[in-house]
Amino acid sequence: MRIGISTRALFDLEEEHTVFVEESVQAYAKLQLERENVCIGKGAGFEVIRRLLALNPKNKNPYVEVVLLSKNSPDLSLRAFNSINEYGLPIKTGSFTSGRALGPFIPAWKVDLFLSNDTDDVQRAISAGTAAAKLGIFPSSQDFTDPSEVRIAFDGDAVVFSDESDEIFKNSGLEAFLEHEKKNAQTPMAGGPFGEFLKKLSMLRAIYLDPDGVSKVRIAIVTARNAPAHARVVNTLRAWGTPADEAHFVGSWPKAPILQAFNAHIFFDDQEKHILGAANVVTSGLVPGPHDPDNPVIPA
Repeated sequence: MRIGISTRALFDLEEEHTVFVEESVQAYAKLQLERENVCIGKGAGFEVIRRLLALNPKNKNPYVEVVLLSKNSPDLSLRAFNSINEYGLPIKTGSFTSGRALGPFIPAWKVDLFLSNDTDDVQRAISAGTAAAKLGIFPSSQDFTDPSEVRIAFDGDAVVFSDESDEIFKNSGLEAFLEHEKKNAQTPMAGGPFGEFLKKLSMLRAIYLDPDGVSKVRIAIVTARNAPAHARVVNTLRAWGTPADEAHFVGSWPKAPILQAFNAHIFFDDQEKHILGAANVVTSGLVPGPHDPDNPVIPA
């Protein structure tokens, strides 16, 4: 599995980014050079990246690789790699584009997941068929107990699964949606933008599965579906061979309390409503999708 992450998603560079936006490129470059030997603080994506990299066996080919993708210049890349070294992260590769879009380099690196703070780069990655999400702020209340586990939560429709069922709900209403899902309960859904990533993550989960059926990689589906539409989710995961450790069919209930109880390290959803609700308790990634943020899809 290969993950691409932007410098600003891995590290806390909000102060420097403010200088870039409000002053000038020159002022930003000057500040970065002045701080070249100052370790950068942890960003929203840091903890999940650290935990995934920690799964790699020593002195063997890694299961997880991370590529640093940055719009900084090569000259300014030294601070990022100095900080990576300070934290002991085994990140060795990257691209630095001096302000040019990162989109073309995502398929070039063949990453399975791209994490960034830049909307355009994330959208380009999704358009190229790569799982991608825009990360928000680092939630100060997030709990990082259980150091050996990595816990990842996904929304279902339009994230792991295609948006076909969501479209039925939007265009024809709740009753038509429920009827469609009951009729197709045994028919696996097509994959969404994170479908292939879930399959690779499930392979990593299987590697670390102990005799009691517990893995260091813990996967949860947190979806606005509820019964009877839940059955199709379970049957799709079975058909794909991607078992989830937990599934939460929340209906119209907010997702944030469930995510906090799961103690997720990262959560992916395609609807801004759910991301804004969860952002205070878990690092949350917004997956570009077809939905109007003012009209959230809650098929329950």
